[in-house]
Amino acid sequence: MEPAGSMEKGDGGEKAGNGHAEGAEEGGGGGGGRLRGCRGFLRRNALVLLTVSGVVAGVALGAAVRGAALSPAQVAYLAFPGELLLRMLRMVILPLVVCSLVSGAASLDTRSLGRLGGIAVAYFLGTTLLASGLAVALGFIIRPGAGASALNTPGLGLPGAAPPSKKTVDSFLDLVRNLFPANLVAAAFRTYVTEYKTVLRNTTSGNVTVEKIPVGNEIEGMNILGLVLFALVLGVALKKLGREGEDLIRFFNSFNEATMVLVTWIMWYVPIGIMFLVGSKIVEMEDIVLLVTSLGKYIFASILGHFIHGGIILPLIYFASTRQNPYRFLLGLITPFATAFATCSSSATLPSMIKCIEENNGVDHRISRFILPIGATVNMDGAAIFQCMAAVFIAQLNNVDLNAGQIFTILVTATASSVGAAGVPAGGVLTIAIILEAIGLPTNDLSLILAVDWIVDRTTTVVNVEGDALGAGILNYLNEKDKKDKEQELKEVSVEAVANSKSEEETSPLRKLSWKDIKLLMFMFTALGRGSSNFIAAAAFICKASFLVKGHNEFCKKTLRMRCGHL
Repeated sequence: MEPAGSMEKGDGGEKAGNGHAEGAEEGGGGGGGRLRGCRGFLRRNALVLLTVSGVVAGVALGAAVRGAALSPAQVAYLAFPGELLLRMLRMVILPLVVCSLVSGAASLDTRSLGRLGGIAVAYFLGTTLLASGLAVALGFIIRPGAGASALNTPGLGLPGAAPPSKKTVDSFLDLVRNLFPANLVAAAFRTYVTEYKTVLRNTTSGNVTVEKIPVGNEIEGMNILGLVLFALVLGVALKKLGREGEDLIRFFNSFNEATMVLVTWIMWYVPIGIMFLVGSKIVEMEDIVLLVTSLGKYIFASILGHFIHGGIILPLIYFASTRQNPYRFLLGLITPFATAFATCSSSATLPSMIKCIEENNGVDHRISRFILPIGATVNMDGAAIFQCMAAVFIAQLNNVDLNAGQIFTILVTATASSVGAAGVPAGGVLTIAIILEAIGLPTNDLSLILAVDWIVDRTTTVVNVEGDALGAGILNYLNEKDKKDKEQELKEVSVEAVANSKSEEETSPLRKLSWKDIKLLMFMFTALGRGSSNFIAAAAFICKASFLVKGHNEFCKKTLRMRCGHL
């Protein structure tokens, strides 16, 4: 037998051994947890990582093939997978625009929330217009595409060229005409433009003058503006129909969801398409440093626009509306902002945003769950900056001087196309093609935007969800203020009612009525309702009943019994 001390020591050693084993298991569990976390991170950011890998692989491919002196035909073959990507993106523009806008317009139930719904719509449109205007202004100031004409290559085989210069008034009139297409089916693939026909005229003095006459013509290209306006009006009309329009609304909702599935599938092809687009661009380019310099200015201009809009303009709007510190409000939304930055998806950020804005900032759940889902669809301030900056960049890249009509088209199209824009990673790139189609610029250079979209799209998504959150905060403040005003009015009315009731109790003889008097009055009105057709007699009875209120009980009782007996 071993001594007791030895037994205790053995138990202690066993416990120590178990402790080491448990520590080893915990260490193994910690390593397994880190491994699972790493796998989860890779799954969540697979598209971003693959896109970055596609850019790197495209640069390597272009650098490797650059010295082979490929012919233009061979370069076109190299760009073929990238051309397929651009064609797929253009393919989903029509269903994406129409279905998203019809669904978005049908979901804007401004009548249910009345004034708050109107303020929400005005806030969405106002902030998006401000964002678009800021992006265009920064694009003209910084000029990210100026002097980079070497990046413009028509070798991708897609149609489209810079439109000839025309008068501003004709551009504006074309804009208005395209808002109201004569044929919706034709608007899906044709657009109205004003061209100039040269006419030689003989003057009386024998001289020949050359005159340009504007002539209307329809060219290949989707009439995005007309489709946008029609979809918005159709959505509102379906909402007005009530139950009769619910089936068609569900159809567009389902069509929109199916389109988003297609977009998600296309996004997984983006890394492959980008690799060949970037590689072909590098092969075609004469100055690679020019690419880095030009795209660097574009990235800087886009992120600067996001910083100004998200860090200055939106907080100022919140402060002007609520007189509260906007940065304290934003401090409670660090988690959804981090989610937006990591996922590049407004839709993926929505659950986290709703939870944090209700728990951390105290926003009414009826407000947050109304404006945040709608805002994730129709309010895209960051995307508007990104799209307008890209349009100005591509215009400068093609040496196209944008006139007032084209600038106005960019602002309107960016604002309208952001309604129902895809809340998925790289979804904003789809709407850039809409703007380029609207102003007549080629979509070939979208490859340059796609190459750096994984950088700009992060700040784009953060600004998108920030605009939704601040809008919810403004509506919550206005709703609380309206409730307080109504409560104050009710208090004032109740105080006045109490005072009036006290004075009536002191002066009114109603308190002198007995239960018999009340039954007599009920008998009188019942008798009148059964048989009396004489309005004057009824009025007389009521007047006689008033004597009862004044205290002439006996006189009234006798008279009423006598009259009611004749009925």
